[in-house]
Formats: sequence, C-alpha cells, structure tokens
Amino acid sequence: MNIEIRKLSPELTKEYLHFFDTTPHATTKGEHKCYCVWWCNADIEGEDYSSVEKRRDLAAKYISGNNIQGYLAYYENKVVGWCNANTKSDCYKCYCWRNFMSSVHTEEPSPEIKVKSIFCFAVAPEMRRKGVAKLLLEQVFKDAKADSFDFVEAYPNKEFVDEAEDYMGPLALYEKSGFTVCYETEQKFVMRKSLK
Repeated sequence: MNIEIRKLSPELTKEYLHFFDTTPHATTKGEHKCYCVWWCNADIEGEDYSSVEKRRDLAAKYISGNNIQGYLAYYENKVVGWCNANTKSDCYKCYCWRNFMSSVHTEEPSPEIKVKSIFCFAVAPEMRRKGVAKLLLEQVFKDAKADSFDFVEAYPNKEFVDEAEDYMGPLALYEKSGFTVCYETEQKFVMRKSLK
C-alpha cells in the first residue's frame, strides 16, 4: 500500500478541512468534529469553540498561523490520516493542555531540551490497522530529529476507554516504536523516545 506523508501547510488547508468534514473520529456527532483546534500552540483566551462551524473556521486560521502542526497521510491522493505533533512547550496555553494535562510535567532538567509532543491521531475507518499511524509517527521522528529535538513524547491512556477518548494513540504503537514510560499520571502513561 503506497501511503504518502505530507507535513501540514497552508496549501493543504482545504484537504485537511475536508478530511475532518467527512471522517468520523468515533461517532458522527458534531461535538466530535474537533478539527484538532484544541491541541495547538495558540492561546485559548477569547476563542469560541462552541460549534462545528466555529472550530472549522479556527482550524483554517490556525493552519495559516502555523498553530496547528502535524502530518497528513494520503492514499490515492486522498487524506486518510492525521497526526498532530507540535512543540510541547509551545502548547501549554491551548484548550486541552489547560483542561486535561495539568498532571503532565512541564519542567525539563535543562532549558535547552526540546520535546515534540504527539497529541492526536485520526485515521479514516477504512484505513485503520494498515500501518498509517506508524508511518505518520516515523515522519514525526525524522523531522523532529532534523529540527534538533531531543525527544518525542506521547500520552496514551493506561486503559482503552473508547475511540473518542483514545485519540492520542495506543500504548502498543508507542512501545513498538521505541518509546519508554517516563512516569504515570492517574489516567495516562507519559512516554518518550530519545532522538539522540
């Protein structure tokens, strides 16, 4: 299967939005159409995420401003997967970090340490279990290493809840990709892979 991975850029905005318009994460409910706006390097103050339309508009704005960062997977010229990967220290003011990640450490042993965080995976239902997430993750490693990051960090749930709650990727994916558990929060493993 020939899967192509492309880094998100403003030129890919239309394709990114179409993927989220048409691809259910876990359900077809509007509240699950997130457009990945809650995980980005933008400050949430004053932003309105209350409807699908507003989140879609914010996604276009955030892509243009390089606030949402990550990778799209293409199969036969169609987007079939997404991985949100951003600089950890740039994302502490985003919606989900403020509301759900307070137990994850933000201090590093040295201020020079750079960490790339994996915040979300979304794969089209018909493409699941075909290695799309693994290919997206490999591209994150390649680019993060080229950009002088020290680690890639991930936050899988300790136990499977459901697809809507397990958007950060499964533990097994990270174990197979060379991540190790650094510590645990009440609900998550905090895992890292060294790029040095």
